[in-house]
Amino acid sequence: MTTPRRAPGPRRDTYTPETLLTVAVAVFNERGYDGTSMEHLSKAAGISKSSIYHHVSGKEELLRRAVSRALDGLFGILDEEPARVGRAVERLEHVTRRMVEVLTGELPYVTLLLRVRGNTDTERWAMARRREFDHQVAALLKAAAADGDVRDDIEVRLATRLLFGMINSIVEWYRPDGGGQLRPQEVADAVVELVFQGMRKPA
Repeated sequence: MTTPRRAPGPRRDTYTPETLLTVAVAVFNERGYDGTSMEHLSKAAGISKSSIYHHVSGKEELLRRAVSRALDGLFGILDEEPARVGRAVERLEHVTRRMVEVLTGELPYVTLLLRVRGNTDTERWAMARRREFDHQVAALLKAAAADGDVRDDIEVRLATRLLFGMINSIVEWYRPDGGGQLRPQEVADAVVELVFQGMRKPA
């Protein structure tokens, strides 16, 4: 008598590239990209390494997908109409608010982007793209200064670094699921208020 073959379990099928990416980003942020092996990813996902390779070529592909998601969110801000039309200071204010919203909305992915160190081709590509975005925001600040809408007693490069420093530090303490946590809108409002009250030239 032939023993019926056991139907394969649905385990691999329950994972998609998107859900696998969610797990990988959490592990990368916890262990660091360099400190993460395919074995770590396999254990965290609860699937075999071969099942992971069914979806992606390896951990660097997962890294590229993750940082691309963060970068797409940031660069998408610059394509929005309020970021392209109007006085430079108003466009800068919109970009600042939206940067906070993207960061809080895509927190694990932006956190990973901010932590890459340039040890692989993907990391170097991500860092170059991040610098490109930073330069475009800095250009807006420079244009606002040229228009006379922001203070001219603070050097533009310093103001740019302080702006990014405030926003990027949010990844270190903001937890969307924490008890009594601030809503993303509250965080964005606070950043815009602090930044532009300090930078706008008094009427």
